[in-house]
Amino acid sequence: MREAYHLELGQLAVKLAGMCSQVAEAMELATRALLDANLSIAEQVISGDEAIDNARSECEEQAYALLALQAPVATDLRTVLAAIHAAESLERMGDLALHVAKAARRRHPAPVLPEQVHGYFAEMGRIAVALARKAEEVIHSRDVAAARAIEDADDEMDDLHRHLFTLIMNKEWDHGVASAVDVTLLGRFYERYADHAVSVAKRVVFVVTGRMPGTTSGDDL
Repeated sequence: MREAYHLELGQLAVKLAGMCSQVAEAMELATRALLDANLSIAEQVISGDEAIDNARSECEEQAYALLALQAPVATDLRTVLAAIHAAESLERMGDLALHVAKAARRRHPAPVLPEQVHGYFAEMGRIAVALARKAEEVIHSRDVAAARAIEDADDEMDDLHRHLFTLIMNKEWDHGVASAVDVTLLGRFYERYADHAVSVAKRVVFVVTGRMPGTTSGDDL
C-alpha cells in the first residue's frame, strides 16, 4: 500500500515538472511573439493555455484524492500540500505568458515595444524561461541549495523591472503614453512570472525541510 502511495506521489511530482516545462515554453514563445510581432506564435501560446489549465486541474485532483484516501502525515502531507500550491503558481505563470501573447496579438501588425526596450525584454524573457526550467529541475532533485538559488536569479529580473521605470519616466522618452503603459504592464507580467517561479522553488524547500516558505510572490497576477 505504501509503495503504491509513494508511486503516486512520484507521479504527482512528474506532472508538476511537466507543468514547469509547459509554462517555460509558453513564455519563450510569448516573448518571441512580443519581440517579433509574430501573430501565429502569439496564437499558439493563446490556444495552448488550456492545456496548462487542465494540467493544474489534474494535479489538484490527484493531490486531493491522496489527501482524502491516504490521510498522509509528516513529509508526505507536506509534499501533497506543496503540490497543490505549486500547481496554482505554475498555472498563473501560464496565464502571465498568455497576457504577453495577447498583448502581441492586440497590437499586431504593429510592434508592441519600441526598439529602445527590446533588449531588456529579451533578457527578461530569457531569465523567466530559465527560472521555470530551474524550478523543473528542483522538483525532480529536491535540491534545497538549487531551490534557494532561484531567488538570486529573480533579483536579476527585479533589477530589470525597476530599470524599465527609469526609462519610461525619463524626459527623453518620446514613445507616448500608450507605449509607456504597455511597457509597464508587460514588465509587471515578467516580474510576476519570476515571483511565481520562486514560490514553486520555496515549496520544494518546504517539502524537504519542513519550514514554511516566505510569501514574497503574493497571490495576484
